[in-house]
Order: sequence, then C-alpha cells, then structure tokens
Amino acid sequence: MNRLNAFLASTAIAVMAMSSAQAAEKWDMPMAYPATNFHSENGAAFAKCVSDGTGGNLEIVTHPGGSLFSGNDIKRAVQTGQAPIGERLISAHANENPLYGVDSIPFLATSFEASDKLWKAASDKVKEALDADNLVYVYAVPWPPQGLYTKKDVNSAADLKGVKFRAYNAATARIAELAGMVPVQIEAAELSQALATGVAESFISSGSTGVDSKVWEQLTNFYDVLAWLPRNVVFINKDIWNGLDDATRKAISDCGDKAAADGTAKSAELAGQYLKTLAENGMKVSAPSDALKQDLGAYGATMTEEWLQKAGADGKAIIDAYKGM
Repeated sequence: MNRLNAFLASTAIAVMAMSSAQAAEKWDMPMAYPATNFHSENGAAFAKCVSDGTGGNLEIVTHPGGSLFSGNDIKRAVQTGQAPIGERLISAHANENPLYGVDSIPFLATSFEASDKLWKAASDKVKEALDADNLVYVYAVPWPPQGLYTKKDVNSAADLKGVKFRAYNAATARIAELAGMVPVQIEAAELSQALATGVAESFISSGSTGVDSKVWEQLTNFYDVLAWLPRNVVFINKDIWNGLDDATRKAISDCGDKAAADGTAKSAELAGQYLKTLAENGMKVSAPSDALKQDLGAYGATMTEEWLQKAGADGKAIIDAYKGM
C-alpha cells in the first residue's frame, strides 16, 4: 500500500509538472514600432487574447521598438525559428516576392475601403507566399494613408531632386529614383536620429510615424498625398504552428481575426488625429498641388506596370479581382 501511495503521489507530481510546463509556454514576439504605436498596442491586446483563449497555456510577450530584432530582421528570425511569432511591414520584403508589395503600389488603393478590397483580392496569394517562406499568416492591419514629409515647400517633383529620402521598401526606393532623390534605407526605430543628423530630409509615411518620431523637430511640411495604405502582417513559424493542438490554433486564429478588425478600426480612427497633432506642433499640413499630384500619379502609373510585370499572372489576377469589386 505504501508503494502504491508513493507511486500515485509521484504520478500526480509528474502530471502537475507537465501541466505547469504547458502553462509556462512563452513566445517572444518581436515588433518594429514603439510601444505606444497603435500596431504595438494592438499586438499586446492580441497577446492577451491568446493567453486568455488558451487558459494561460500560451503566453506571448511582445518586444516593440525593434528591441529583440530590428525590423529588417524580424521576418527572417521567425522563418528560421529564432522567434516563434513576429510582426513586419510586409511590403519591406517586396524584393523577395513582388506579392509582398501589393499594398504599396502607389495610388492604387488610397482609402481604407479600397485598401480592404485590395487585401481581400490579394490575401490568398500573400498567404501562399508566406507559406512558401515557412510562415503562417495570422492577421494584418493597415497604416493610415501615406503622406509626404519634407523640410521645405514642394510644389512639384522637381523640388525634390537631390533630396535625401528615407526608403523603407521597394516602392519608396523606386519613387526616390523616379523623382531624382537619394534613397536611404532607414528603419522606423532609427528615423528620429536620421532626421536629426541630416541622413534623411524627407520620407513618405503615415501620420502615425510622424507623431511617433516627433518629426516637427526637424521637418516643416506634410503633404496628404494618400499614396497607399501599407500593412503590418503578423505571422508564425510554420513548423511551430504545425506542432500546436487544434484548440491553440483556433484561439490564435480567433484572436487574429479580432486584432485585424480592432487594429483597422483604430487606424481609421487615428488617421485624422495624427494630422491634427502634426499641425498643432507647427507643421504645415496640406493637400498636394495639382503639379505634385500629377507628378506622383505618373510615378504610380509607371510603378503599377512595373509591378504587374514582376508579379506575373498572380499579380494580374489580383488587380483584375480588385478592379472588379
């Protein structure tokens, strides 16, 4: 009887230890933007949702501001299993696969409604591309429409020639080339320093980036050119995903759906507020001149054709589906 009691006791301890180990499973989630950015806040809410949805069996710890991996390294880190999950501006990897840049084709989808339609047309193909890169799509959230930041008045593209321009993806680098600017690759976490030291003098991004980086300390103008609405995508290492049980996968997917809806609503809510904050801090916030709008529109037409050539049949199918909605 004593041996039986000892056996039962040891079994109970082992079961408790296994349960404790399961409850203690922890994932680190690298993110590129500051903790106060709405994407990072949305990621933290997603992490809590997963913890609640799995009964505490899976804890996701977010690491904003490029503190764990720099923005440029996050996708590779998740692909290779250095991190199980991460968030990345997906268009930053358009050089790897043009489908990753579908949301950053200039002036193709310039509103939240249009952006949602484009993403519906493209998301299956993007998910396939991620799968080929050993990644599983969880959710995506758009930034507010992108505008042009400068340190001087700009009436046409000719005024941009020679300007040092922050590039963060293939689309921004190509715009710089077409306008005769000098592209400089700079991640969001490094933007403030780059502007302060003169490494960059201009860039295209959302009002959110301008507020996060307090760009009014170096720049003077924001032109609301409504260039595109790029998306941050959250993805999981496919090998890790395949090792999860069905209940955990469902919890992650359900929380991902919620994060996509909540994040998109927050982005739309904040879009106007960001521009108001820029103006309150002394920046000139205005629509582009007719000449600048025409110049940028011409670049957009050129870049759409270039993207279609690179993306092939899949790209044409996406654009045809989008235009047919």
